[in-house]
Amino acid sequence: MEEENKYYDDENYQKVEDSNERKRKIRGVIKEIFEWIICVVIAYVLYLNLNYFIGSVSGVKQSSMYPTAQEGEKVLLQRPTIFKKELKRGDIITFESPIDVKFYIEQDEDSPVAQYEVYKGITNFLHEFVGVGKVSYIKRVIGVAGDHIVIDDEGDVYLNGEKLQEDYLRENKTTKEGSYTDVIVPEGTVYVMGDNRGSSKDSRYFGCIPLSKVNGYVICRIWPLNKLGALDK
Repeated sequence: MEEENKYYDDENYQKVEDSNERKRKIRGVIKEIFEWIICVVIAYVLYLNLNYFIGSVSGVKQSSMYPTAQEGEKVLLQRPTIFKKELKRGDIITFESPIDVKFYIEQDEDSPVAQYEVYKGITNFLHEFVGVGKVSYIKRVIGVAGDHIVIDDEGDVYLNGEKLQEDYLRENKTTKEGSYTDVIVPEGTVYVMGDNRGSSKDSRYFGCIPLSKVNGYVICRIWPLNKLGALDK
């Protein structure tokens, strides 16, 4: 009888040990998953901070800057959040795309400043910091505050009364389209156009870009490797 009880006790003990071992393994797996989640969250937060405050790599998704920058290429951006600089004519920048005034608001030709949707609260945080719903354009600065930009019927661009020599253009002429082809650039904004003027939606259509909507200064091209270096100006 004692031997049978001992056998039973040993068997029950083994079952308890096996159960405890399974629990320890499950707890170990859960702990490892939790640690990985924490690492991913920390990495993502670091990425968001670097992207918002320092800089990032951005892919060119439009043909509007051809041949200076082509679709599929990647450029290195410096963020204006900390590293603010005074923009000069010829600088290449990225900025948040404005509202399409033709479809969303009544166009005000007396105020040549691009219009933007207003976000508040958590929506504003997600839009500005995380980039939810944000679309960016890459263009060249043609005029800064106080400049008088005129595009004539011949397709020439005049800056403060002098014809611009734009060797970077795909074509020599600029199509005179849009509502903003004769404007004085307001304070705190810049007038931008793409180098591929025939396929560029720019300040001719939506007006001057507020400096607060500029989200990157293009430092250089990093891909493809055989074209590594500064973009031609």
